[in-house]
Amino acid sequence: MNPIAQFLADAKTFYLATVDGDQPHVRPFGAVAEYDGKTYICTNNQKNVFAQLLKNPKVEISGMVGDKWIRLVGEVAVDPRPEAREAMFEANPSLRNMYKCDDGLCEVLYFTEAAAAIYSFTADPVEITF
Repeated sequence: MNPIAQFLADAKTFYLATVDGDQPHVRPFGAVAEYDGKTYICTNNQKNVFAQLLKNPKVEISGMVGDKWIRLVGEVAVDPRPEAREAMFEANPSLRNMYKCDDGLCEVLYFTEAAAAIYSFTADPVEITF
C-alpha cells in the first residue's frame, strides 16, 4: 500500500475538508483503499459532501497516528468502475453493512493530484507527492 493510503488506514479516522461556496466543511471519514496505484476514499452520493466534491474537487485531509499527523492536499475524481468499489469493500469489509457494489449509492473517489506531508513534533516533515 502506498504511504498515504497506509497512514490513513492506520489512523482509522481522518478528517476531510471540502468547500461549499466560501464555507469550509470538515467531517470524519474512515474508509481508504489503494487501487490501480491510487488512493481512494468513498461516500454516499446522497450526502452533501458528495455534491461539494462534484462542484469543487479540491480537498484537504488530516489524520493522526500516535505522535504523527498527515496533511494531504489534492483533488479527487469519481471512479465509476465496479472494480474500484469492490477494492474499497475488500479493504474495508464493514462497508458491506452499508452498501452494495451496485446499489447506486456508494461512490469511490481517487486522488488525481495530491501532495502530503507527515509531521511530528520531534522530526522534520516527510513530504510525499504522487
